[in-house]
Amino acid sequence: MSGPDQALATLAAELRGDPVLADHVEDGGAAPILGALVGAGPRAAADPSAYAVIVEAVREGYLLHYGEPRLLEDADPDLRLLAGDYLYALGLERLAARGDLEAVRELSDLISLLAQAHTEPAAPDAPQALWLAATVAVGAGASDAHWEAKAAMRAGDAAAPRLLRDAAAASADGNGMRDALAAAADSIGFAPQDSPARG
Repeated sequence: MSGPDQALATLAAELRGDPVLADHVEDGGAAPILGALVGAGPRAAADPSAYAVIVEAVREGYLLHYGEPRLLEDADPDLRLLAGDYLYALGLERLAARGDLEAVRELSDLISLLAQAHTEPAAPDAPQALWLAATVAVGAGASDAHWEAKAAMRAGDAAAPRLLRDAAAASADGNGMRDALAAAADSIGFAPQDSPARG
């Protein structure tokens, strides 16, 4: 397996091996920025490429449900839903196989909170904040501030996205992930004033 910067190409190659999805797989040329973010964290240091593929698989599953996928084209709504669920399960299964139950819990929470954010929006930038915070937590571990921010998100607190961003920024600063977090924030559509500053 190649490095974190090849996570989407690696994932696309795997999906081409699935007879149901093979005809819909494309290489969109998107950069796996969230994969690079998780790969920069100390918890992923033993196998940053594997963690990058896992996070990008879950991200692709999310985009199949709620946005524009990067790797699958011309899929009907039913196939998009099934493929999204498949990619969610793929990421969680690979983490479980690694014995990383902390990361399994983190990405399970992410999937659940994203669904809540799309049905009961607390703030328009809640999904972006959830993605950044969860990816940093998988790569570096979850702080108390992170858990408190997720509880605020579950409660529908409009301040939750800011709390998630602050917790992610503090963790990234302490774990050598600051620049990767800033790049990830830019890539998923945060306005410059909301993005963690590069240092």
